[in-house]
Amino acid sequence: MDEQQTLSALAALAQATRLQAFRLLVAHEPAGLAAGDIARLIGVPQNTLSAHLALLAHAGLVRGERRGRSIIYRADLAHFRGLMLFLLKDCCGGAPEICAPLMSDLIPTCPAGAEDVPAASSS
Repeated sequence: MDEQQTLSALAALAQATRLQAFRLLVAHEPAGLAAGDIARLIGVPQNTLSAHLALLAHAGLVRGERRGRSIIYRADLAHFRGLMLFLLKDCCGGAPEICAPLMSDLIPTCPAGAEDVPAASSS
């Protein structure tokens, strides 16, 4: 991930509806959600949400896959991982104990058995 991709992703997340949609999709990995379900769950009109999802997709944070008449959206966790690694790459400046509290805070957010979930592709 480079600086421009990072800026694009952060800009996409810097709006309440897009941030809510992205967090909802992360919570529903790996199954994803239909666009209509996302709109209903966060309480926005479907046409408004579609513009937000397009921006998130352009930033590489979500992917949509047509299934019949619906588009199922999923968070692109590989791209998000790249974003987080870019931001934290030089975190400790050679002193890993500085980042240890951050890492220990992140580990409990992954449920038991998460290692069984296949890695997201970086398409």
